[in-house]
Amino acid sequence: MEFTITFLKLFFWSLQLVAPLLAFLGLIVIVLGQIVSKVEGWNKFNGLYWSLITATTVGYGDIRPLKKRSKIMSIVIAFIGLVLTGIIIAVALNSASLALDRHADQDIIQKLKSI
Repeated sequence: MEFTITFLKLFFWSLQLVAPLLAFLGLIVIVLGQIVSKVEGWNKFNGLYWSLITATTVGYGDIRPLKKRSKIMSIVIAFIGLVLTGIIIAVALNSASLALDRHADQDIIQKLKSI
């Protein structure tokens, strides 16, 4: 249980450090989604919904851009979404690694190194 608590503390502390970057990238996704919604003639909520679904690479396909400019922006949104996901995964892996270093028995680490 101590490992889990340490991991969660490290994870959320690390997320606080990268929060400005995540917020900036999220803002870009939202702004691009609103631009696409204007180009495509969607309402603002559909633009927000579409941009978040695209950024998470889920892509339901219920709303999709038809114009070339919108399609190019959707590619940019998808790449930004990959970066956002990658940052969160990197933070989680780093937090797990640090938590493991703090709580793992040194004998176990020696056995793992010898494998």
